[in-house]
Amino acid sequence: MTEQLSFWAMARNHPSAIALVEDDDTAITFSQLHMRANQLVHGLRSLGLKRGDCIALVLENEAAIFELFMAATQAGLYVTPINPKLAAPEIIYVLKNSEAKALFVTPVLSDAVQRALIDGPVRAEARFATGTLSGFHNYSVFRDEQSTSEPKERSAGTMMTYTSGTTGQPKGVRRPLPEGTPEEMGERYTTMLRLFGLLPRNENVHIVGSPLYHTAVLSFSTNHLHLGHTLVLMKKWDPERMLQKIARHRVTCSHMVPTQFSRLLSLPEAAKSRYDLSSLRFMVHSAAPCPVPIKWSMLAWWGDVIYEYYAASEGGGTLATPSDWKRKPGTVGNPWPFSQIQVRSDDGKVLGPAEIGTVYMKMGEGRAFEYFKDPVKTDGAYSDAFFTVGDAGYLDEDGYLFLCDRKADMIISGGVNIYPAEIEAVLITHESVRDVAVFGVPHDDWGEEVKAVVELHRGVEPSPALTQRLLAHCAENLAKYKWPKTVDYTQALPREDNGKLLKRKLRDPYWQGRSRAI
Repeated sequence: MTEQLSFWAMARNHPSAIALVEDDDTAITFSQLHMRANQLVHGLRSLGLKRGDCIALVLENEAAIFELFMAATQAGLYVTPINPKLAAPEIIYVLKNSEAKALFVTPVLSDAVQRALIDGPVRAEARFATGTLSGFHNYSVFRDEQSTSEPKERSAGTMMTYTSGTTGQPKGVRRPLPEGTPEEMGERYTTMLRLFGLLPRNENVHIVGSPLYHTAVLSFSTNHLHLGHTLVLMKKWDPERMLQKIARHRVTCSHMVPTQFSRLLSLPEAAKSRYDLSSLRFMVHSAAPCPVPIKWSMLAWWGDVIYEYYAASEGGGTLATPSDWKRKPGTVGNPWPFSQIQVRSDDGKVLGPAEIGTVYMKMGEGRAFEYFKDPVKTDGAYSDAFFTVGDAGYLDEDGYLFLCDRKADMIISGGVNIYPAEIEAVLITHESVRDVAVFGVPHDDWGEEVKAVVELHRGVEPSPALTQRLLAHCAENLAKYKWPKTVDYTQALPREDNGKLLKRKLRDPYWQGRSRAI
């Protein structure tokens, strides 16, 4: 009889196997992680949380994320991870929109964020920090006061992650709570990894270098636990430290972004050749188009272990194996067995090979998600049972997908999506700003960086001092990676009579002679 695939089955059948290795090399077994998850279920229920409620995590790459995730996914709860680097108003918006009933944070928060969270929508008795933080209960004390016994009335939970859009406010990608037991859902969640040939209990070690507040990073990591694999955590990614950890822990797989490839390739030759990387099997990447020369260089260095896929928080998608990509450089692959891909024109017509249009995806038989509390945006994402996140591309004659554009105005910097409308919505509130446009300009390392072009109110003159005030205004309301790196001034922004901003007139001169990824 085939052994059932799930974290909980793994904890029962192989309790002493290593589930997590923290950044300081502290090891946590599957049994230990299981007992901590049980404790947290009891603790969350003591706070009054019930099936369908949401918990929010503002955490770094640490064991608490997996303890809480495995608790929520056997207590029928939604888990909403939030970037700790977001500004206070951004975090508060997600907490309110998600209706989070409990909050778990890292103690490494700015004073502004800390104050905002104390005054925020989550009640005082349900706020916890994974260290000493004024205004928050101690997470470890809360957990360890609870019983390790298996909770009663267990039911599967899932994630509700937030993805920004062109309207500026992030959207909660919500799916119905899964039917079936946590064990049954654990097995279903491993489907994607098994597409890569990752099998249960075959000595795979997955290194987590990217932030776990990203949907894909957390999904891949927890699914590896369901397969019985060990996770090696990095609190902060560094290229040579990653190589060190790969060699020390005999890492086989990871989830990466192209900027990390670029940083690795930039290491001195002595560093690149110093570490034994022969254990690598499946190094998966996504999040942004990978420049073709970078991909070729990584394949030459690491061998045929680099897989690429295309998907979004809403779902997916496609997969390109190393051999697929070598035959068709630049492809993001062909559809998963349980997915369908179509490219459609603006009027909804399904396009043929090599015809560029909007990429639509379908998973299963019907609508896979909704934008929480926003039926208008939900309906706008769907056409029949197919949905789009606004990316443009084409299918070749063999059904392989190539992306030509991402969302026309979206900035991809270091593999992170940055939405100009969100930045524009902050800048336009400054007293000196009459109109504003934000877009991406080339950056050799990050791919793109953020530029703002500002039209000032009459009588206001541009100056370095004004630029600093605008940037300070951004710093109060936006995460640092969203701040404009440069601010230019213009007499009038180019708009059509209907008010549509012709952003390409501003952006295109910066990209002359260069290939833009979106």
